[in-house]
Amino acid sequence: MKITCAVVQCRVEPDRTRQRERVRGFLEEARAAGARLVLLPELVFDPYPAQCARPEGHARAEPVPGPTTAWLGEECRRLGLTAVTSLFERRLAGLGHNTAVVLDARGRLVGRYRKMHIPDDPNFFEKYYFAPGDLGFVPIRDGDLSLGTLVCWDQWFPEAARLMTLAGADLLLYPTAIGWDPRDPQPVRRRERDAWELVQRAHAVANALPVLVANRVGHEDDPSGASAGLDFWGGSFITGVFGDMTAAAGADEETVLLATLETEATEEQRRRWPFLRDRRTDAYGALVVRALPSAEDPDGASTSLETGPSPPSSR
Repeated sequence: MKITCAVVQCRVEPDRTRQRERVRGFLEEARAAGARLVLLPELVFDPYPAQCARPEGHARAEPVPGPTTAWLGEECRRLGLTAVTSLFERRLAGLGHNTAVVLDARGRLVGRYRKMHIPDDPNFFEKYYFAPGDLGFVPIRDGDLSLGTLVCWDQWFPEAARLMTLAGADLLLYPTAIGWDPRDPQPVRRRERDAWELVQRAHAVANALPVLVANRVGHEDDPSGASAGLDFWGGSFITGVFGDMTAAAGADEETVLLATLETEATEEQRRRWPFLRDRRTDAYGALVVRALPSAEDPDGASTSLETGPSPPSSR
């Protein structure tokens, strides 16, 4: 099956109504170019909230389904396309998630994925806002396609990509909001962005799946004034099953990337490079513990490669 996909790379304006109008324009551009599936950046309808920990930062959270999914669903129905992005989901008072949503060409909310890996780093204090996901690594069905939808920090973890693969994903999609501290020297910036791109291209190779990544661009101030803010580094891209760059964006431009992908390429590639066949599932039990015993941690959990972690010591 062939599908024409689009990845939107854009800035985010503080006014949600204005941002919706901008997103509408990108969706229309993508559809006019033939796209049937569009990936938008992480939290695309609002400024990135987690540069600092502030109670008022929770004010933009909303239920899913809710006003934004209703609006986006109507745009998808009008244009006849599927859209993927993430929202600040308000689940209960004081309980939120960074939640990826998929709206199909009929405007229906066909699935959601709650971000599993939550960062807590300078400029990325997401643990203050988002609880870890509890829906697992389950692809979202959109007609004949199975979308392995993950979110930003998830992109660094090969386990997440592999579990989506084992659950039958046809594509891996990463809505993203990642950038630099403006004070970072150029060599640091280059290493960080190169590593970010490399690890995701590796997911494509290791799983024989196309990968779509949508990042935002532009500078956003830290509302607390405690830091120099974030310069989002763009670099959105689409790869094929070899990790080959099918389309890529620069560091500063707003753009819509397009690529036509063939799901049959996965079958052909896995026959040539049968990584899934040769996995030693009997020997991976140690992956479910935080760390293995070592000279530095002699009392760490005893682990068998055959059976996984042993029960805790009674000492």
